[in-house]
Amino acid sequence: DQPSQKVIMEGELEKRSDNLLQFWRKKMCVLTKDSLNMFTDGQKKSRCKELKFQSIKKLDCVERTGKYIYFTIVTTDNKEIDFRCPDESCWNAAITMALIDFQNKKAIQHFRTRQESEQRVAPCV
Repeated sequence: DQPSQKVIMEGELEKRSDNLLQFWRKKMCVLTKDSLNMFTDGQKKSRCKELKFQSIKKLDCVERTGKYIYFTIVTTDNKEIDFRCPDESCWNAAITMALIDFQNKKAIQHFRTRQESEQRVAPCV
């Protein structure tokens, strides 16, 4: 495994299906520094759906009901994916922190790249 695949959190998360009935389906999830991976079975043997942070705009609309925390991940193409987790599991906070960390690193890299390219083209005074 690459170092970027360090597991931050893993466990069960429920995702609302995209179809008309909108069932909640349990997914075994693994959160790493740059993605949220969802497996259809609990053994993590099935192919996973990888939600990369570079394709996530934000985590939105956190709502707490008695037993669950509901939240929505908004992708860069404005697709909304609904999740819920048991109140005590704090998935929403873990994903938010990992996403902020990822976006900060990306912003710093972008800033450094811009700074370096500006230094290369700076006229001699």
